[in-house]
Amino acid sequence: MSKTDTIPERHDVTIGDTWDLSKLFADDDAWEQGLKQFDSMLPNIESFKGTLGKSASALKTCLDFMNELGILEERLGYYAHLKTCEDGRNSSHQEKQARYMQTAVKSEALASYMTPEIQAIPDDTMRSLLESPVLADFRIYLRKILRFKPHVLSEKEEKLLALQMEANQTAKKAFSALTDVDFDFGLIDTPGGEQPLSHAMFSVHLQNQDREVRKSAYRAYYSRYEEHKHAIAALYTGSVHLDTYRARVRNYPSSRAAALFPDNVPEEVYDNLIRTVHDHLPHLQRYYSLRKRVLGIDPLNHYDVYVPLLKTVKVDYPYNKAVDLVIESLSPLGPEYCDLLKQGLKDRWVDKYENKGKRSGAFSAGSYAGDPYILLNYEGSVLRNVFTLAHEGGHSMHSLLSVRNNPFQHYQYTIFEAEVASTFNEQLLADHMLKTAASEDLKAYITGKLVDDIIATIYRQTMFAEFELLTHSQVEEGRPLTVDNLRSTYRTLLETYFRGEVELSDLSDLEGLRIPHFYNAFYVYKYATGLSAAVSLARQVLSGGAAERDRYCAFLKSGGSKYPLESLAAAGIDMSRPEPIREALNYFGELVDTLDNHFS
Repeated sequence: MSKTDTIPERHDVTIGDTWDLSKLFADDDAWEQGLKQFDSMLPNIESFKGTLGKSASALKTCLDFMNELGILEERLGYYAHLKTCEDGRNSSHQEKQARYMQTAVKSEALASYMTPEIQAIPDDTMRSLLESPVLADFRIYLRKILRFKPHVLSEKEEKLLALQMEANQTAKKAFSALTDVDFDFGLIDTPGGEQPLSHAMFSVHLQNQDREVRKSAYRAYYSRYEEHKHAIAALYTGSVHLDTYRARVRNYPSSRAAALFPDNVPEEVYDNLIRTVHDHLPHLQRYYSLRKRVLGIDPLNHYDVYVPLLKTVKVDYPYNKAVDLVIESLSPLGPEYCDLLKQGLKDRWVDKYENKGKRSGAFSAGSYAGDPYILLNYEGSVLRNVFTLAHEGGHSMHSLLSVRNNPFQHYQYTIFEAEVASTFNEQLLADHMLKTAASEDLKAYITGKLVDDIIATIYRQTMFAEFELLTHSQVEEGRPLTVDNLRSTYRTLLETYFRGEVELSDLSDLEGLRIPHFYNAFYVYKYATGLSAAVSLARQVLSGGAAERDRYCAFLKSGGSKYPLESLAAAGIDMSRPEPIREALNYFGELVDTLDNHFS
């Protein structure tokens, strides 16, 4: 059996298993018309130049036009992006993405005068404008712009930076093209015959009870990265240098400070996360010691850390069955939330299964005009995929509720908040599955999944966050990044987190070269803070009543109307302090105790 026989081409996928992008554009021809319309609107951008401080109505006229343009641009961008994600090999999709980017760069350059002009409005005049009822819907938007005043450059400089937008995507796009499209991981020998190895199937193989399958998949997968290590290291180095350059030209003290500034998150929050996780590393080592004992494997290798501890428990959740389970688990959020999500998951928000050239992993892509689309590479034999469905459903409902309760200019919530909404759903799913489990073994299996999830989302993402901080600091201090020191830095972190409980192979440190999120710098820490907040919020909702549910739903509806620490504080969580992280990791320790008792 060849790989071609098992992973379909895009045109062979059942239509009902794909997303319906018609709310963005009916078809490719409609997209082409939309692009023409967008291009025809661009000359109007310059007509507002010099008028923004004259009156509230003049400023509103400009902002209303930019909203109209922005909604169209978002539709164009999402359609092109999602089509590319369907099949990255399709040259027509690639061309759309490229043409959209070219036009978006032109738009950005033409509008580059607006922020400096708004910020140049005298303070007294701006105060008067903000008090005008004409600009009531734009107050939050304008105040956020004014906050960036120390980091916005002159009109000419802003235009130059805007013109770089497309070129700035090179490292990220090249990494994706190389690893998602060009890489062929081949076939893996299993007791059931040859099976394909891909990004989506890698996690499946690492959960195989046959250790030789896990080892073979691990070595074959990372061998591809070994073959291309110099190219990937160069791409990542270029991305880090770009982050450093952008931070410096905008007068930020560091790349990390620049990344955290838009969310108004103090750097101490990032440092609190790393310190608190380090304080709770003994829980992690205790778990790996337990894993060695239960699996009867010593030493425990890096490819042994994902296989389920209970060999006799199998899962089988076809997509529709998984949807029903997820909706049932979310019943504490009320019928409105559940009915909306169920309809979307069954009415083609979702692109469900793997096909050749499709982007790996999963994501939710919520926009103001279209549905909150979800990309999956769903495989029903992997319990984690059911949790991924709940996770991405949380993102999509966050998007839907934000759109329905906010104007375009501040409907977009931050990623910091997004990771709360997604992992909150996972917490409710886990609680429901534990309460309804048919056996003690199944309960232990789900507990093991929860343990693995906290490792993946808090411990592992914090390790990634440390890696990003170390690599960016190295460049900012004038020290070059190389393949060898990137691998050495990552290996040191692996040794710190595993502390001798897990044996590392010669390929293990290549993991640091394969993480797509590293091309969006200082992003991954939000997974860890998000789950920490979600654990606390889920406990509040599960143990509370209508007030706790409504407070949480109000958080989802707030969109981008508040900064994330403010919106979470209103929901009942203070993420400026380490306590929520501590609570989540102590909960992890309790889960390890539960597993230890089960296997004793």
